[in-house]
Amino acid sequence: MRLLIIGPQGAGKGTQAERLAAELGIPHISTGDLFRDNIGRGTDLGTLAQQYMNAGNLVPDEVTQSMLADRLAQPDTEPGFLLDGFPRNLPQATWLAGLLQERGTALEKVILLTAPDEVLIERMTARGRQDDTVEAIQRRLDLYHAETEPLVEHYGEIVVPIDGVGGVDEVTDRIVSGLGLATR
Repeated sequence: MRLLIIGPQGAGKGTQAERLAAELGIPHISTGDLFRDNIGRGTDLGTLAQQYMNAGNLVPDEVTQSMLADRLAQPDTEPGFLLDGFPRNLPQATWLAGLLQERGTALEKVILLTAPDEVLIERMTARGRQDDTVEAIQRRLDLYHAETEPLVEHYGEIVVPIDGVGGVDEVTDRIVSGLGLATR
């Protein structure tokens, strides 16, 4: 299966993506892991990404997209993959659709993990990270609502909304059921 998981910070995307990818035997591809891998291996793209990050800037889409294109060209992605953290906006989604179309494939399902902002703020402030102030979390949620939520309409009928509130196993079971997979 070729999947994408989206949702606001604190919804549990990373945890659920890892569990689902293991269950399906497909790679979990997160942009954070791509950055760490390329930087760790000292690739040209990793060096470029590190320069932007060291300067306190966002890594440009072109750099992220090049890393992702390289990763999706690896043989382990042939049976499928689970993207986490990309695309985050409509231009990135358009680029991804073009890349997949060139390869004669497309996303099959988009898992949308949902949770009320109040629950997300509570979860993230409980983590105790210095950058998880209520104000910073609200800014990140506002950015998600403005830039990433439009992907729900963009992907339309392949979106599978999943309530992200509850225990980890409970949410995983909802995803498995929502994708029409055999229950665990």
